[in-house]
Amino acid sequence: MNAFDVIKAPLISEKAYLGFDKGVYTFWVDVNATKTDIKQAVQTAFGVKVLAVNTQNLRGKTKRVGRFEGRRIDRKKAIIKLVEGQKIDALEGLI
Repeated sequence: MNAFDVIKAPLISEKAYLGFDKGVYTFWVDVNATKTDIKQAVQTAFGVKVLAVNTQNLRGKTKRVGRFEGRRIDRKKAIIKLVEGQKIDALEGLI
C-alpha cells in the first residue's frame, strides 16, 4: 500500500478543527491499516513527524427505508498528533 491507499480523506468537523491548533489531525483511513502503516503514510504524504497515532473502528449503522433494511459501511478513524511546532499546511485553510 502506498500513502494514499492508507489515507482516504481528512475528517473535517468542528471537533476535528479544534485540534488543528494543538497539532492534532483526524483522517478516515483504510480499515485494514495498522498504526504503523498510518504513521508512515502521514509522514510520507505530508512531510511531517508524527508523535502518536490513535485509531477508532466505527461500525456502520443499520438503516431502514420502509420494510427494507441496509447497512452503512464500516470505517476507521485515525487521530494523528504531530511533533510540537509542525502542522499540515494542506489542511490549515479548509475551514
